[in-house]
Amino acid sequence: MNQEYGQEDGPAVPEDEAEATRRDAGDAESSRASRGWWDRNADEYQTEHGAFLGDDRFVWGPEGLDEADAELLGPTGSLRGLDVLEIGAGAAQCARWLAARGARPVALDLSHRQLQHALRIGGGLPLVEADAGALPFRDGSFDLACSAYGAVPFVADPVRVFREVRRVLRPGGRWVFSVTHPIRWAFPDEPGPEGLSVAASYFDRTPYVEQDEKGRAVYVEHHRTLGDRVRDVVAGGFRLVDLVEPEWPDWNSQEWGGWSPLRGNLIPGTAIFVCERLDD
Repeated sequence: MNQEYGQEDGPAVPEDEAEATRRDAGDAESSRASRGWWDRNADEYQTEHGAFLGDDRFVWGPEGLDEADAELLGPTGSLRGLDVLEIGAGAAQCARWLAARGARPVALDLSHRQLQHALRIGGGLPLVEADAGALPFRDGSFDLACSAYGAVPFVADPVRVFREVRRVLRPGGRWVFSVTHPIRWAFPDEPGPEGLSVAASYFDRTPYVEQDEKGRAVYVEHHRTLGDRVRDVVAGGFRLVDLVEPEWPDWNSQEWGGWSPLRGNLIPGTAIFVCERLDD
């Protein structure tokens, strides 16, 4: 799984080399920035968070909500024999969990280095390096698609991604993805008390960009309000079945960027959209 926990997961390059700003960033610039950021930071990410993610665990976000318990893709026993596409797979932890339940997963990621970590862990999974906005699969190739913090927060045109996902799903196919909860954009990215006061407009949809000295984006994340996300899902050809906002569990004492027990017990940190493909 590639839990790309976004702007709350630290800078793309050392702070003295990158400038954080809010400005427009289109599809091509966002894609280049994401590929470069994850190729540079994959090693550190897997070292720091690999123990929490596990090698074959399906976790939807920093709260630790496990698919084995949530069953957002459907009953675990029903996964056997299904073709599943994981988008933004990173080291393919989620895909590995799915394979262990008898599914036939394909792990896709934009970052070559993240997929090298998937190879390092092993498991013989099909790995594909590609952009989520141009999926290299035939129409109706999969029964399910999923993404745990992968791709969706980092693309300028999420509807384009959703329409691609719909295209490669079979009729009635389910698409489940998690992102940083939109309300978090109004608060500072701090795990302590300083992260509990509103510091920006929730309605400011200007992308968060980290750029180098020449003004080139090295990290981009796009904000959509909760209503925007719902409308994007519908525009992409899906029906929203459920919207899950995981509560912070008592057992989880870790801090992960701006996620923490303090904030997690007061404001949501993750939003999970459970969608089903609308038939023609």
